[in-house]
Amino acid sequence: MVQSKDIQQYVEQHADELLTLVKTLCAIPAPSHHEEKRAAFCKEWWEAAGAKNVYVDEAKNAVFPLCDSGRDIVLFMAHTDTVFPDTQPMPLREQDGKLFCPGIGDDTVNVATLLLASRYLLECGKQPKTDIVFVANSCEEGLGNLKGCRAIMETYGARVKEVISFDLDLKSVYTKAVGSARYKIKIRTKGGHSWSDFGNGNAISEAALLIKALYEQALPKESGCKTTYNVGMISGGTSVNTIAQYAEFLYEYRSDSSACMEQMKENLNSILDTFQERGVQIEREELGVRPGMGVCKDCERQEALIRRAENCIKSVTGKAPKRLAGSTDCNIPFSYGIPSVCFGLATMGGTHTREEYIETDSVRLGLEVALLFVSEYA
Repeated sequence: MVQSKDIQQYVEQHADELLTLVKTLCAIPAPSHHEEKRAAFCKEWWEAAGAKNVYVDEAKNAVFPLCDSGRDIVLFMAHTDTVFPDTQPMPLREQDGKLFCPGIGDDTVNVATLLLASRYLLECGKQPKTDIVFVANSCEEGLGNLKGCRAIMETYGARVKEVISFDLDLKSVYTKAVGSARYKIKIRTKGGHSWSDFGNGNAISEAALLIKALYEQALPKESGCKTTYNVGMISGGTSVNTIAQYAEFLYEYRSDSSACMEQMKENLNSILDTFQERGVQIEREELGVRPGMGVCKDCERQEALIRRAENCIKSVTGKAPKRLAGSTDCNIPFSYGIPSVCFGLATMGGTHTREEYIETDSVRLGLEVALLFVSEYA
């Protein structure tokens, strides 16, 4: 492993560069499915740093195989997409030791740190102990449905032995996958004029009753597990004096238990069946499913990977991170039983809001954590 003092010196020399890189990436819009500009930037940045064989795949992942000799592979990832739909640069401002921009913590600062960490190994010039591939991946957020991670896992297949995703903040280590299922529920009724056709079925009313039924469902109970549901958007109708013929809403459920996910699916089927039996026309469109935990293939290696992440964070910040379950790119390798871990490289707040920020001083700590971690493979 590279000595810690060498890492600290590197951090001091490049901390300002990292902040500049964060700001540059923030100015490149990257809503899910439209990350091509950030992917192109990452590819060009890597090539300018001396990287070879860098490419952007069909899923809009920017991929840098630092070493790809046919051995087992360790994947380092950070997602380029933001949860926001903006296709124009979003406002960036500095205030009170914080850098504000939508998507800056989730996951722009982690992408920037991934780039510098990969260049650090490249400049070390040592033959890694295993093959290493760095990926600035697409489609982690929302209805991106983990498309980028799915694609890269298909590319490298059984050779992938570990996956490390840089995502979210320095205070937590995500060690368990939260599965999710998302649907668009569509309701159609006869509708009509609010006066002359009063009494006809109203799609908005039926949607409201259906949502009420979903919120009154009994959650499955399993010791040590958590299950949630949410209706996130609703729309429909024509005018204030029209009995709505159509309404729709977006619904999801999540759990860190596969059995509970199955129970939630059965609950949804049962509730929809009840409405359809009394004549309500309902259509369900599956928008995306994120898998939960699979059977661990190497539990000892999994625990060792988590402990390495915890030790690196604690050695730099002085604080032990919390172990949490979450929905991240690691859901895909977790579902295959591949040892994986997810942790972030800055202190942040306002996640998924227009007031999202990172604490500027924490970026140095995050870079040091990343370098300590990647250097274990050199």
